[in-house]
Amino acid sequence: MDAKVVLLLSLLAVAAADTRPAYSYDAPSSEESAEAKYDFNWAVKDDYSGNDFGHQESRDGDLTQGSYYVQLPDGRLQKVTYYVDGDSGYVAEVSYEGEARYDSVESQENSYAPPRPAYG
Repeated sequence: MDAKVVLLLSLLAVAAADTRPAYSYDAPSSEESAEAKYDFNWAVKDDYSGNDFGHQESRDGDLTQGSYYVQLPDGRLQKVTYYVDGDSGYVAEVSYEGEARYDSVESQENSYAPPRPAYG
């Protein structure tokens, strides 16, 4: 009988020592916890390389609006202004500033000369 009591007490001690935390998971609610709201912008302008581009966007709930621009190789500045209102989809307007400039093939061929080797 003492062996049965010792065995029972041992099992109880082992069961009590198992103190893993009880985790629970609740399914996400069908409603969003908070409306999305943000605002950002950034730009790059490097006169040496000619890079000029940037982006700005803001969102408040279902309304998102913004614009981005890029300096094209032909000299024009391309601007895109857009908005998204709920499930309306992406609506964009593209515009260009400046005149496209194209160098003739002869001037491109004549303007490049390979570097001369320097021995010293």
